[in-house]
Amino acid sequence: MGLGATYRIGRGRMTYIVGADLVGSPALGPTAFMHRESARDNPQVPLTHHYLDSTHITPGVVRAGVELGPMTFETSAFRGEEPDDNRLNIERPRLDSWSGRAAWHRGSWQAQFSGGHLHEPEWFEPVDVVRLTASVGFDGTVAARPLAVMAAWGQNREPSLGFVLDGYLTEWDLKVTRTSTVYGRAESMLKEIFGLGVHPRGLLNHPRNFSQIKAVTLGYVQDLPLDGWSRIGVGADVTVHRTSADLIEYYGSPHSYHVFLRWRPARPSSHHVH
Repeated sequence: MGLGATYRIGRGRMTYIVGADLVGSPALGPTAFMHRESARDNPQVPLTHHYLDSTHITPGVVRAGVELGPMTFETSAFRGEEPDDNRLNIERPRLDSWSGRAAWHRGSWQAQFSGGHLHEPEWFEPVDVVRLTASVGFDGTVAARPLAVMAAWGQNREPSLGFVLDGYLTEWDLKVTRTSTVYGRAESMLKEIFGLGVHPRGLLNHPRNFSQIKAVTLGYVQDLPLDGWSRIGVGADVTVHRTSADLIEYYGSPHSYHVFLRWRPARPSSHHVH
């Protein structure tokens, strides 16, 4: 998931940051879903993953930034093409894409706005993509209960084809008691479902069909504290989808249900464990 180095140096009120990663995350999007508190108990990948944080395991990243009080300004160069399905090797790094991000953090609140140009991120559809993202999050307590919430927007633009696709996400994770958690996620986005496939370079001017998809997930996890070094949790969730008319004939209005068993190491004193 990550292999790199970062160097930080403070000069008065400012802190300068430089880094390079053989595998890492460029300055684009919010914290990836598997690392953010608002998604820590939800085992499902967000439908908006490729609108927000799909660059989190990029092979080849060079980063630089500056921190000034609650503000952080970053820029990066990286490989635009996403890794293939073989995650046991590392693709050849190429610095053919770029991004920039402005982030703010104060107390329990954080926000970011970022944008980047991705060179042909999908091998089966060789076109460049411009991605814009914005998010605001809260990670604190409400009525003495730990609560993490994030709302985010992501947009993928394909300038050569004139398409603009938006995705929206809201998710939350509420610790009801010491051993029980309620989590949820709501999403809305335009996606191409019909017509997906390999599109040879230069033959992309065919009709495109985009479908509106909405989904709401509610879930619950009960931790079973065990003596010693481990914790086991039992969880379940339900997701309700609402789709545009073109999908109803094939999929109807689908519902999905999950029941899962989760193991985690003993709770650390400060940082979370996924």
